[in-house]
Amino acid sequence: MSSNTMRFEKLLEVVPDALVGMDQKGVIRFVNRQTELLFGYDRDQLIGEHIDTLVPETLWQVYAQHRQDYFSDPRTRSSGLDVVLSGRHHEGGEFPINISLSHIDTGDVLLVITAAGDVAQQEKAVKNAGLTTAVVEYADDAIIGSTIAGTITSWNPAAEKMYGYSSHEVIGRYVGDLLAPADRVDEARAVLAKIGASQHVERLETVRVRKDGTTFPVSITVAPIRDVDGEVVGASAIHRDVTEQRQAFEAAQRMAAIVESSDDAIISRGLDDAITSWNPAAERILGYSSEEIIGKSASILVPEGRAGEFEAIVTKVKDGNRIEHLETTRLRKDGTVVPVSLTVSPIFDEDGAIVGASTIARDVTEQRQALVVARRMAAIVQDSDDAIIGETLEGLVTSWNPAAARMYGYTSEEITGKSVDLLIPKDRAGDAKAVVARVSAGEHVEHLETFNLRRDGTVFPVSLTVSPIRDDGTVVGASVICRDVTDQRQALAVAQRMARIVEDSEDAILTGSLDERITSWNPAAERMFGYSSAEVVGKPAKFLTPKNRTNEIDAIQAKINAGEHVEGLETKRVRKNGTVFPVSLTVSPIHDDGTIVGVSVIYRDLTEQKGALAIAQALAAIVESSDDAIAGRTIGGIITSWNPAAEKMFGYPRAEIVGQHVDLLIPQERGAEMISILAEVSAGRPVDNFETVRVRKDGIIFPVALTISPLPDEHGEVTGASEICRDITELKHAARYARALIEAGLDPMMTIGAEGTINDVNEAAVKATGVPRHKLIGTEFSHYFTDTEQAHECFRRAFTQGSVTHYPLTLRHKGGAHTNVLFNASVYCDEGGTVLGVCAVARDVTAKDA
Repeated sequence: MSSNTMRFEKLLEVVPDALVGMDQKGVIRFVNRQTELLFGYDRDQLIGEHIDTLVPETLWQVYAQHRQDYFSDPRTRSSGLDVVLSGRHHEGGEFPINISLSHIDTGDVLLVITAAGDVAQQEKAVKNAGLTTAVVEYADDAIIGSTIAGTITSWNPAAEKMYGYSSHEVIGRYVGDLLAPADRVDEARAVLAKIGASQHVERLETVRVRKDGTTFPVSITVAPIRDVDGEVVGASAIHRDVTEQRQAFEAAQRMAAIVESSDDAIISRGLDDAITSWNPAAERILGYSSEEIIGKSASILVPEGRAGEFEAIVTKVKDGNRIEHLETTRLRKDGTVVPVSLTVSPIFDEDGAIVGASTIARDVTEQRQALVVARRMAAIVQDSDDAIIGETLEGLVTSWNPAAARMYGYTSEEITGKSVDLLIPKDRAGDAKAVVARVSAGEHVEHLETFNLRRDGTVFPVSLTVSPIRDDGTVVGASVICRDVTDQRQALAVAQRMARIVEDSEDAILTGSLDERITSWNPAAERMFGYSSAEVVGKPAKFLTPKNRTNEIDAIQAKINAGEHVEGLETKRVRKNGTVFPVSLTVSPIHDDGTIVGVSVIYRDLTEQKGALAIAQALAAIVESSDDAIAGRTIGGIITSWNPAAEKMFGYPRAEIVGQHVDLLIPQERGAEMISILAEVSAGRPVDNFETVRVRKDGIIFPVALTISPLPDEHGEVTGASEICRDITELKHAARYARALIEAGLDPMMTIGAEGTINDVNEAAVKATGVPRHKLIGTEFSHYFTDTEQAHECFRRAFTQGSVTHYPLTLRHKGGAHTNVLFNASVYCDEGGTVLGVCAVARDVTAKDA
């Protein structure tokens, strides 16, 4: 027995795990001392017995299932496959064990067996893998995998929902032809080209097409998928339907247009009373430009004597109250006071906190003046608020009441005897002649909508009722009642604007009566709940509420009856299809002359917000429960986050390391190495599975595999990095052990590439051929046998059939000696199942032949 063999056997005896070597038929070939202690057998009782002696479950199904995936790479001798089974003790009874399978180039399998106490780590890894799968399966975004050529390989439920295709319909098809509109196919190819060049594509705003042919806007993020060697083999794409965001943006633009074109001053301010926005109407009414006023205190608009009122408004708004139609005054830039009607509402941030106030100020100067005129006119002309004018058929004014004086600006003395043409815009002269003709014929003209002209030249809308004045039956003149409909027109315009806001709102807006029946239902409510307006109007609103929340409706109704508002109430509602979803409710009473006559309800769907929160919590849980150290850092190297696994791996508590420089963890001689890595990350390129070393708090240096990803800010600039650090100490030990095991083998071993040339050999192969290792590698396998054709046939069979066993060949030594051998060979494959070459072992049978 050689000294190397003796050292190897001693090494096996001191390994703390039970080691069992078995051949491809499951026959035990060797065991160590730990195996005897764990199972209660003597070594002689096990050698030559089947592995079922120790493991009653059928190990072959597990072995066959995973052999191709884990034992294919000739450079990696450990499969990485951990299996939880039951062990059978010599004295009877079973106990839980963990088996790790490692492939040996002899064709044998090494089983590393431990008791069940070490199984928890594998169970935890499985749980984490399941959590990652769940994130993909339940994501709201479509997550699609494809080959680098664009063939779809995976398709999550959200993709089915978004595009209308089942996974069976799309997997195997080209992603560009299937999802991209005809005019966007080249875009899909360009994206795949970037992925093939190891680039990421982030937030690509484009359009895609569903199965039913409809197109819709999406935001697409695509990342490369790499194999274990870091080669790009596919693409992972996240598709987000941004229809709602687009609609929200358009709605915001419409609202901005309404504010800009409003006749009312619309002003916003912060809690410190500093003005933050100022529309054109505010400039016209109060005289300040936006540049002059923004940033200044709103108190400069308050006349003396109104400071207490202003402070009361601020207090109410800070308490979340809304102030409507407050009649007061405000101060213009030129010092004049203008009467206004104020509506002040609190502004809430996304968390429901009050951050400011929005004020709508309506100049009621004209209304105030009209009110004064109406009161004087009421004293002169009973029951009439309208201008009443008498005129001849020739159009000369014969009477003029005070209301007419106020409406048109002429006094009775100024206008009596003058032509009514003074009151008619030039482009309306034809209308006036047509009215005179009808009245002259004895007809009445009622509620004619037209325009009149004031003395100051302003044109305003009026509603006219014209009646003939008779004398002995003959029409001698006309009586005209003029009603200024400016306010009505403005009210109609406001109502129309409000109607458009309701119709175009992304929030469901409905109104109801005090008996809780629905009276109106906007398009957003149809989309949100699935009911058309015809299906719900007139029905009690309780059918939109889950049965376990009906008491909530009663509580809301009680508040409305008391004149209170309900704002930002988070609850749940139910759609027509029965699904329950989260909403935020704002409920307000509807008044008529101060009496509550109904309610207005605004529903906001919180599904996306809740889903985003759940995903964030799930990702945080993954980081906290990871077995790998995960740390965040700035681009300058300051550590910003530190998970429990990092504490365990490096020995630094989170409170001690956060804020420190990452150089604390890097050996001094590795500084230049990290500079080059930082350059890659700063350029937006991730670094995957980079093997290096790190230093613990206690000064111990240990090997790690790093994956470092850039963290861009909202502008796409890389400001930090996420670093995943895996301790590969055990992997390094396993690799050295596996190589030592191969080199200790007595039989010649070699790996042969698909073209038939030798890739690697052990020391026994060098001795058997007499050729140095470096000269063997790269040469033709069959050249080292007496019958090269027969050797080539052995390789061909193994390569095409998967394996050969006990194939007789004669090995030729460089010095001329011949050795009869039985060749055992089997193929090894890549992760995709493609055969890469053959692993072969030659057993010397010369002595047996003799």
